[in-house]
Amino acid sequence: MAEGHWSAKHLLGIAELEANDITSILDTAESFREVASRPIKKVPTLRGKTVLNVFFESSTRTRSSFEIAEKRMSADAINFSTSTSSLSKGESMLDTARNLEAMAPDVLVIRHPHPRVPHQLAGLIDSSIVNAGDGAHEHPTQALLDAFTIRRHKGTLEGLRVAIVGDIEHSRVVRSNVLLLRKMGASVVVAGPRTMMPRHAEALGAEVAYRVEDALEGADVVMMLRIQLERQGNSGSQLLLPSTDEYFHLFGLSAERLALAKDDAIVLHPGPMNRGVEITSEVADGARSVILEQVANGLAVRMAVLYLLAGVA
Repeated sequence: MAEGHWSAKHLLGIAELEANDITSILDTAESFREVASRPIKKVPTLRGKTVLNVFFESSTRTRSSFEIAEKRMSADAINFSTSTSSLSKGESMLDTARNLEAMAPDVLVIRHPHPRVPHQLAGLIDSSIVNAGDGAHEHPTQALLDAFTIRRHKGTLEGLRVAIVGDIEHSRVVRSNVLLLRKMGASVVVAGPRTMMPRHAEALGAEVAYRVEDALEGADVVMMLRIQLERQGNSGSQLLLPSTDEYFHLFGLSAERLALAKDDAIVLHPGPMNRGVEITSEVADGARSVILEQVANGLAVRMAVLYLLAGVA
């Protein structure tokens, strides 16, 4: 495997990465992408290393992707079930962290509903930490796999116009993506209903649009986001969203709207998709969609991150 040049101990967020760090991770992922095409999809790269997957929040794609990545690299992968853990019996996060550390894992992959919990754990235990999503704060490996997918189709991220459409206020994906894309020289425009836009949206570092058509005009890349109803808390979906039909009418991505983007624009979606709400099946399954490629590329990117953090590079 190609050696990377990223020597950090943790992957807590895109905010902590420099452009050359991002390039090193993406370049390393190129080496691991080839593993998926082999008859036997397994390499001994992390043999003898232990990875704990600790998910305090439900996940299908991210958790499965990390588990498969770990197993393909011959790591000892252990899944920590929070529903049956001592946390449900009143144990503190500090004591849980100490107990996890006592198992001597090399890497701990954590998803948590509260922002910056991975950052707190990084100061409490010696293991390397991978942030698999912390509340509405960041989701760094998703941004990295999105960038990897875009780079494979466009050759570079520099100079691209990327439109991100949907529930901007509650999305950790958009925060990580804006940070990464701007560091790599792309321009980003975010679009969504005013009720789903941060009060100071410009602080994200992106252009802000309240009409999807304005965001799509001339875009090289279109990224659709799902409505994060589970993060809208006490505000209630009735206040933020009159109906899913109205949302689709105003912000859904159809073939007609996609025509506003460049002819070679590609369409991404972090999943899960709500067909007929944020995107039509015609677009999701169409020739310009790279949504399934994102899933496949996620394995290569997460293998690269684990490889670099485990100190075997």
